Amino acid sequence: MTIRFIALSLVAAFAADAVIIDRIAVVASNSIVKDSDISRDLRVTEFLNDQPLDLSEKARKASANRLIDQIFIRKEIQVGDYPVTSWQEASRQVDSLVQKEFKSEAALLNRLNRYGITAPDLISHFLWQLTVLRFVDVRFKPAVLVTDAEIQQYYRQHLDELRKQHPGKSSSADFREEITDTLTGEKVNKLFFAWLDDQRKQNKIKYYERGLE
Repeated sequence: MTIRFIALSLVAAFAADAVIIDRIAVVASNSIVKDSDISRDLRVTEFLNDQPLDLSEKARKASANRLIDQIFIRKEIQVGDYPVTSWQEASRQVDSLVQKEFKSEAALLNRLNRYGITAPDLISHFLWQLTVLRFVDVRFKPAVLVTDAEIQQYYRQHLDELRKQHPGKSSSADFREEITDTLTGEKVNKLFFAWLDDQRKQNKIKYYERGLE
């Protein structure tokens, strides 16, 4: 990602923000989710999913929920001093995206403009995404234990699928690493989402837009 490319995107972002009157959409745990936060989240999400831009009430509600969760995660990261991703690491994710899908910065910038977002918006998204993945891994994975009985049960229930994914393997010992990784991921996700549910119960959330509730 060249400095010139980022600089041009920053200029475009400044020009766009100059004409926007922002509004508070949600307040959670004394932190604010603005209307522009929801719009940007939707635009970046649809951009990455290569889907038509959807700014409907239903989509805005889903986005608001994601951003509320981000508030709780961000506070936990700050309090627990968890590792965060650098801007350079996130920028490399954009470079990889250019090479794999767009072939040139010009093509990426053209599509970014169609969705009304900038290169810094995209880098910020990857920065946060990588930071959350690290947080979840450090915060919840140590509490996970996968037993031999669980591995055997998964093996019996998913043997055909496992053999299709990994030709040449057949015994439970052959698939032990793959099964352990899968079950560990499932348990980590369960702990993570249970933690998010607790955060929502413990913190006050006030909606300033009824459709977001």
